[in-house]
Amino acid sequence: MTNAKRLILLMLFLVLASTARSQVLISLIFGEKLNSNKVEFGLIGGLNWSNLQEIESATTLRTFNLGFYFHLLMKNNSYFGTGVLVKSDMGATGMDTYPVGDADLDSVFVDGTLTKRIGYFHIPLLYHYRIKNRVYFEGGVQIGLRINGYDIFTKSAYGGDLEYIRNTRDEYTTFDGGLLGSFGVKFKDKPKSMSMGLRYYYGLADINKIPETSLRNSSLYLFVKIPIGVGDEPPVE
Repeated sequence: MTNAKRLILLMLFLVLASTARSQVLISLIFGEKLNSNKVEFGLIGGLNWSNLQEIESATTLRTFNLGFYFHLLMKNNSYFGTGVLVKSDMGATGMDTYPVGDADLDSVFVDGTLTKRIGYFHIPLLYHYRIKNRVYFEGGVQIGLRINGYDIFTKSAYGGDLEYIRNTRDEYTTFDGGLLGSFGVKFKDKPKSMSMGLRYYYGLADINKIPETSLRNSSLYLFVKIPIGVGDEPPVE
């Protein structure tokens, strides 16, 4: 990968996720040293549409995700896939608001919209299988470490948009976990090349600490994988 391409990729990912700047820089600097004949290392990022399974009135929340990945060769076309999504939010939007105990705020946002947003570090543990080095399938589990949580109240009024943010971090469990499956297509007929695809996460853990209610995450990911520090490789024959 040329220096110009690296610069373009760096600028793109910094715009998408400023909170992950250090991880992106580390990836770009050490990518060549982390890649080998049996290891592929790179950046992964894109969009995800998340929801909370138990809230029927909720609609999907669209956010960005960004991280790095490893493909570790096991045998022939079989790999172990892992990595970390360092920016990966879950949640939902479009819900009715609730009273927060402040009469003035309650009166303003009584007919507003509620968005639940929960920030995670996500670690996938996947079996990765390739077909003719162009199409691949992945399946396994994903573990989430909760970083933050917010309830965001919004309303259009008085000629503008009003917003109130409530910290809900302690209302959610520290860990999340569930099933993850994905499908991807490589851009070139090479062992290490850019690819894009779809992933779906189905949460199995109840993340809500509030008694008599339960919440489970789900999310659809549109992702792009970009190997870092990979030189020119011959096509697979």
